[in-house]
Amino acid sequence: MDGIINIYKDKGFTSHDVVAVVRRTINQKKVGHTGTLDPDATGVLPICVGKATKLADYIMAAEKTYIAEITLGVTTDTLDSSGNVLETKEVNCSEEDIRNAVKSFIGEQDQVPPMYSAIKINGKKLYELAREGKEIERKARRINIFDIEILSFEMPDKFRIKVDCSKGTYIRTLCGDIGEKLGCGAHMSSLERTRSGSFVKENSITLDELKNLCENGDSDKVLLSMEKAVEKYKKIIVSPKAEKLLYNGAKIYKNFFKNNDNAEKDEIVAVYDSKMSLVGLYTLLFDEEKNEAYIKPATMLM
Repeated sequence: MDGIINIYKDKGFTSHDVVAVVRRTINQKKVGHTGTLDPDATGVLPICVGKATKLADYIMAAEKTYIAEITLGVTTDTLDSSGNVLETKEVNCSEEDIRNAVKSFIGEQDQVPPMYSAIKINGKKLYELAREGKEIERKARRINIFDIEILSFEMPDKFRIKVDCSKGTYIRTLCGDIGEKLGCGAHMSSLERTRSGSFVKENSITLDELKNLCENGDSDKVLLSMEKAVEKYKKIIVSPKAEKLLYNGAKIYKNFFKNNDNAEKDEIVAVYDSKMSLVGLYTLLFDEEKNEAYIKPATMLM
């Protein structure tokens, strides 16, 4: 089995829990997730199976969409509702105040990861240090929030937002920062991931649905193709004359391309053989001596 299972994670499961359940259910050893989702959060968690595990990093690097509820006036140590309350303040914000504060967070920016996160520093996860009562300095990371839409208000202290963002964005931190900007503090009271790259809530399945399908002998219906995971990349198709080189992971020059899909130098491209079978992700490079473009393997999927 090689492909991706688009799991909709329910509350109470860690990402590792989901991997363990999938591994048992489909009876496959080579299974991996594509980025952690907090136990209290729900939503899309693509699970890679077989050769598709090589694509996990590429799926993790894709844009994400989240729906979060923000509760104003209450700050917690974890920045979400599972933590201990650190401070409470009166909320005197209008809807216009909230709209202006939220809008100010759209765009590229530096974000400091929360202490309660799975980031490792000197071999130890930050949340492990936080549970020991330790707080250490964290380097800010460059992120991009492409858009934030306010979905609803439940005044005076709650509202829901939809966030389109880059890899590495912590929505808990965003919620806390919005509360800080409004002067009353805030925490994230719920979170749902509705999209991870090409994988969306609408074509996801729960772990229970996965079990039912497998018990009914329909395990083949749960796998999405590896092509689905790389559909955002430009395609290069290699002619039959160069296929032996292609399968051996050699570099292929442009004169053996059946197309080039307007790919640019240093761009990652999805490479197919002449029968339109996906071979892998390659980097498009340029040979100065030969004055010719060529592709070199980044991740082989054969």
